[in-house]
Amino acid sequence: MTQTTSSASAAPLPEAVRALAEADFSAVAGRFTRAGFTVAQPADGILTIKGPSRAGAPDRASVLVSVGVHGDETGPIEVVAHLLDALSRDVAVNAAALAVDLMLCVGNIGAIRAGKRFIDADLNRMFRAERGTLAGTAEAARADVMMAATTAFFDGAGPDRWHLDLHTAIRPSVYPTFAIVPELIEAGARGRLIAWLGAAGIGAIIMNPQSAGTYSYYASEHHGAAGTTVELGRIGTLGQNDIGQFAEAAQALDALLRGVAPASAGHQPHIFNTAQQIIKLSDQFTMAFGRDTQNFTALPQGAEIARDGDTIYTVQHEQEYVVFPNPDVRVGLRAGLMVVRAS
Repeated sequence: MTQTTSSASAAPLPEAVRALAEADFSAVAGRFTRAGFTVAQPADGILTIKGPSRAGAPDRASVLVSVGVHGDETGPIEVVAHLLDALSRDVAVNAAALAVDLMLCVGNIGAIRAGKRFIDADLNRMFRAERGTLAGTAEAARADVMMAATTAFFDGAGPDRWHLDLHTAIRPSVYPTFAIVPELIEAGARGRLIAWLGAAGIGAIIMNPQSAGTYSYYASEHHGAAGTTVELGRIGTLGQNDIGQFAEAAQALDALLRGVAPASAGHQPHIFNTAQQIIKLSDQFTMAFGRDTQNFTALPQGAEIARDGDTIYTVQHEQEYVVFPNPDVRVGLRAGLMVVRAS
């Protein structure tokens, strides 16, 4: 069963939110189908909506939006549920309300239903060929399904490709909203993505030079998408999130899907470059700071970050900022990211 409330007295979920959390696309799929769109559900939790091709018309943008890659990150599920419900009703009046080809992916369905972050392992480390001891996990199998659907969606698509993987963070952050952007994205598409992130109220962007097995990096590397992992504030219980904290992101996403300019030009996010990735090499791994350390906490040159047996990670630049510190990841995975301010 889906975790819907944290207590018996909590209000019931809005129907649109309940449906998306349970990967039930029946209502919205029917509305888009009746409006003339080509609608398919290639796998559980995945919906594609494509508009008719028109001779002489420019290619429609192809936009992949994913939520729930971590099952306990419920805020984006609520945001997208309300947007998709409104769009599906508006196309009945004007089919042009949805101006892009859209793929919606509800990531870790089993974890969402269980109210957990994952079942066996972190799904957002599975979008790679080599998985080692994690190859037999539920998340590895789910990643294979998601990658196959992503390949099919982008196959034959035009050059305007997006992937917005929406998350919320476990820990507090100096920048409450931030995003990870692969460096390999083509310059023009990367500039448009960063402008959209500014309109979405994103405070900081980390440029990522190499994959950690994330869904957005996979879409960028293998399908030419302007992909990004977007952290939209803090984790909350489904149905009890403060939707107001997602307002700018919701407005920017709605504008993108409708093919209109964002309501606000936003601001230029601060840009950070990746300085080093902290990899957990063994079960001896420990971090030099507490579990309450905020994302983007600054550390001076020479400061110890972590140690793992004979390996000691230290700050190499005049100042580095720690992001995603997590000593509890499995051996072989990234336990933290160190970044430096670029602008």
